[in-house]
Amino acid sequence: MRIPVWAAAAMALMACTPVISQRGYLPDPAAEASLRAGADTKTSVQKRLGDPSTSATFGDDVWYYISSTERQVAFFDPSTTSRKILAIHFDKDGKVTEIRHFGLKDGHVVAFETRTTPAKGRELTFLQQLFSATPGIPLGGVTPGQNPGSGP
Repeated sequence: MRIPVWAAAAMALMACTPVISQRGYLPDPAAEASLRAGADTKTSVQKRLGDPSTSATFGDDVWYYISSTERQVAFFDPSTTSRKILAIHFDKDGKVTEIRHFGLKDGHVVAFETRTTPAKGRELTFLQQLFSATPGIPLGGVTPGQNPGSGP
């Protein structure tokens, strides 16, 4: 009788084991250390590090290599335990001008606006819309002298 209890307890503990996931670019410290500002170009960077995770949309020409590690326990939302970003800046000729490293502590939380813009008009519930919906008749109903099938 004790064996099923121990087996159930062991299975419950295994279900709570965290899952660690590595996402994005896998850093190569030797390749990153070999990059030199002023000497390397986009082609040489791409040969050593591969394609970037993303690049700058506006402003300067920057390639970003992003790596993150996430930890998830059971059905809970995953949490990011580490993030490393390698930013490589290029000049207009495609030569490396600057190499910067960022971590999770350098990030900023973006607060999204939660307010909504009010819409003009009358808001109806689902049931009001359902019961007042008659094909060909406007929501306010038919006014005297108006044909239900005609437009306004």
